[in-house]
Amino acid sequence: MKRVGLLTSGGDCQALNATMRGISKALYNMYGEEVEIVGFLDGYKGLIYEDYVKLSPADFSGILTKGGTILGTSRQPFKDMRTPDANGLDKVEAMKTTYRRLRLDCLYVLGGNGSQKTANLLSEEGLNVIGMPKTIDNDLWGTDTTFGFQSAIDVATNAMDAIHTTAASHNRCFIVEIMGHKAGWLTLNAGMASGADIILIPEIPYDIDNVIKAVQNRNKRGRGFTIIAVAEGAMTMEDAGMKKKAYKKRVEDMLRNYPSISYEIADQIKAGTGLECRVTVPGHMQRGGQPNAYDRVLSSRLGTYGAILFSQGKFGDMVAIRDHKITSVPLSEVAGKLKTVPIDSDIITEARMLGISFGDR
Repeated sequence: MKRVGLLTSGGDCQALNATMRGISKALYNMYGEEVEIVGFLDGYKGLIYEDYVKLSPADFSGILTKGGTILGTSRQPFKDMRTPDANGLDKVEAMKTTYRRLRLDCLYVLGGNGSQKTANLLSEEGLNVIGMPKTIDNDLWGTDTTFGFQSAIDVATNAMDAIHTTAASHNRCFIVEIMGHKAGWLTLNAGMASGADIILIPEIPYDIDNVIKAVQNRNKRGRGFTIIAVAEGAMTMEDAGMKKKAYKKRVEDMLRNYPSISYEIADQIKAGTGLECRVTVPGHMQRGGQPNAYDRVLSSRLGTYGAILFSQGKFGDMVAIRDHKITSVPLSEVAGKLKTVPIDSDIITEARMLGISFGDR
């Protein structure tokens, strides 16, 4: 009898269920009744505290199009994994004990950067682990794209499309704040898809004077409205030159006056141009709803490949897609690495050619 575990960790996103379905259907087709699947509830918390459910083929029926995760999820920061809990429990030893008590042959971890770092830790501790690349931020190293990313682009794009029409009707400047603290993939793609005039991402620090100038230039050309896509983690050139401690204080000071960076930018634009500038924050809507067709197919392919790795006894890897081919990369290479938007990439060059300003010039 083959026994495998599933857990979904970190922020939720579209296609978590679709990926688990892909893994399970492939395993059931390979091993029939000779495979048992255990689902850990609320991410690593379920593995730590032995909170799990035994799953059957019926549990994976009808979830291809369902958003969120049927297992629940939670954030368990990697930096705290070696710190005992309030009762003195060693979390890493507890996870290993649960794995061995259930006689698992493999654990599938569906998660982003922090989750894959913990997956690598467990792999180094001797457990058979296979990672699955989840995040709407698309910032996981080693894979061209992650499941949930394309669906989140659709949600963010739809929000910006709706803002576009009201901005044009009222001749207003609108900022739409998109998720992404350290990487601007989501903001960049949604901004380009919705025809944003200015895109501000963490990888390209901006000068507010350049942003104001771009808004003024549109007005001079008879464009009475401006759409600005701003990533949560956008920063000024001055911010980028600060040491970590100084930047942290600068953010704390800003948050005493504004809900987020976008509201500060809106005030600065109004002060510099006299134009009304409104802020819209789609927020967690970007994580919700059904996975789109692309993510359903991608998740099914990734899940199937995850089952193939299990059948081959190849553990300690994360399933990935590279150059349109499903493959895998060692978790040891993925852990601790962030995939950010290269400032000299083709997509940045092409965006500039479209007239999009990144506020840096």
